[in-house]
Amino acid sequence: MESTQTFSKPFIGDQFPEMTVHTTLGDLVLPTSYQGHWFVLFSHPGDFTPVCTTEFVAFQKLMPEFTKLNTYLIGLSVEQVYSHIKWIEWIQQNLKVEITFPIIADSLGRIATRLGMIHPTMGTRTVRSVYIVDPTGKIRLILTYPENVGRNINEILRAVKALQTADRNKAATPANWPKNELVGDRLIVPAPTTIQEAKKRAEQAQSGEIECYDWWLCTKPIHDR
Repeated sequence: MESTQTFSKPFIGDQFPEMTVHTTLGDLVLPTSYQGHWFVLFSHPGDFTPVCTTEFVAFQKLMPEFTKLNTYLIGLSVEQVYSHIKWIEWIQQNLKVEITFPIIADSLGRIATRLGMIHPTMGTRTVRSVYIVDPTGKIRLILTYPENVGRNINEILRAVKALQTADRNKAATPANWPKNELVGDRLIVPAPTTIQEAKKRAEQAQSGEIECYDWWLCTKPIHDR
């Protein structure tokens, strides 16, 4: 008897749903296999497609930068592992780039459906989804691109850096960080929620510990470069 159990798409802040996946590098259990590490899981509409090919090359070329951030890359599409392997071979032979990160084979679309990667009007093709998951298995960021717009891999890398920096410094990053138009690479201090905290912000600003435009908009330097 088939299970009628249904799942809702996970959101930011949720634990990444545990699942066993078959990849070009063998079986993995997500998120357990990456416990203690960040990972970026990204889906693509199909192997042997032009935009996806450019994305995979871009991901691979930036992989050393992701590795510096203790972050692994994982691809996914609704295809068999044989197709993935052949596509990887084609990329290496014709573009001289070796794809070294695993690609999930989701031939029945179960994983993509569970993660909300299949648009209801697009059949079985996955949209360009991105999940950034932290070392505890918590989903920290979700991006979705249409089929006809390739992802900016540098932006995904920037997002990982921003999340990690914000966590370590217990702060937030401003727009376009680390090149914000107002404060450069400084971080946003969490806004006070009580009168006492607002007074403390004023004291910190007076001592030069932080800089403030007002009590609710204060910044501080990064302390863990």
